[in-house]
Amino acid sequence: MILPRRQLLAAAPLLLPACTVSRPRAAAAAPACLPRVHVAPERVIRTIAGLRPYRASGFVVRADRLDDKKIVHNYGHGGAGITLSWGTSRLAIDLGLPGHAGPVAVLGAGIMGLTTARLCQEAGYQVTLYAKARPPHTTSNIAGGQWEPASHFAEEAVTPAWRDQYARALDYSWRRFQIMVGDDYGIRWVPTYQQTGTPPGQPQALARYMPGLHYLDRAAHPFPIDGHVIRFDTMYAETGRLLRKLEQDVLIAGGTIVARDLATQADVAALPERLVFNCTGLGAAALFGDAELVPVRGQLAVLLPQPEVRYAFGGRMGYMFPRADGILCGGTFEKGEYAAEPQPDDINRILSRHAAFFGGFRCGAGQAG
Repeated sequence: MILPRRQLLAAAPLLLPACTVSRPRAAAAAPACLPRVHVAPERVIRTIAGLRPYRASGFVVRADRLDDKKIVHNYGHGGAGITLSWGTSRLAIDLGLPGHAGPVAVLGAGIMGLTTARLCQEAGYQVTLYAKARPPHTTSNIAGGQWEPASHFAEEAVTPAWRDQYARALDYSWRRFQIMVGDDYGIRWVPTYQQTGTPPGQPQALARYMPGLHYLDRAAHPFPIDGHVIRFDTMYAETGRLLRKLEQDVLIAGGTIVARDLATQADVAALPERLVFNCTGLGAAALFGDAELVPVRGQLAVLLPQPEVRYAFGGRMGYMFPRADGILCGGTFEKGEYAAEPQPDDINRILSRHAAFFGGFRCGAGQAG
């Protein structure tokens, strides 16, 4: 089963090996009504669509040989690319760097390429990135930026070995993002409300990555839903700012970014570096023959910023992330769609669902947002 984005954490309590789960406590007091997001067509400042690189059996971090080169793959992260970036890049360099001497090549300049490059530089290596696109024109720039490992594998298709990689990647990425919080990288903690199918008293998946986790009964939140709601805190990245700063970090540390469209493995074999990290995302399907890698299109409507909106929400209506560059309203999970273009009918449905949701807030007198 493919889990739609923002519903992964509600789906199953045991997604990680040896992962402690907790039973969220119930909240006793009702909070003040939250500010409503003002949803209207005239407030839309842009619509965007991106293609998530999805594999049912999960991301690939693996070392291969190509002629005299060692190729370390780091791709296929689905809707969890931002979340897993530092973690799987750590796994990749741990596979590639031991015993290597000399410069390093990184293919791709999205979030995986940039984090892989930075970790190589931190280990003392000279890095050249070869990329067809660089920020702000990468798929990573389109990502919503929530730290949540959503929509990146099928539960029945992954192996115990992959689960171990996943657990280690999450742990490192969680810790690395925390030391980057602040304006420089555009990362901040945001209270997050999520509709969940896990009732109170049951273990909540990935609870260790949901600080402040607790349940809210219907009297304790303003949302127009009858199901269970959880509240927790997590990190959000303004992806444009994050990628821009990471690119600057790579260049300041002496890295080079070369505009290059590597269409075949022969093109890769012709590179001068003997260690190559493949961070090409969806491009790995054609470049390295991964038939399992497929696009999953996600569409967003971005509204004018509302500084007073300092919370996020995810549920059956979609999801809303507040960022300094706009209010992100999503989304879609369209497997097999290759056109990275927003579809007017889908955007209209996103706006209609969000307008009905925020217009239906159950606020008492004097609490209107």
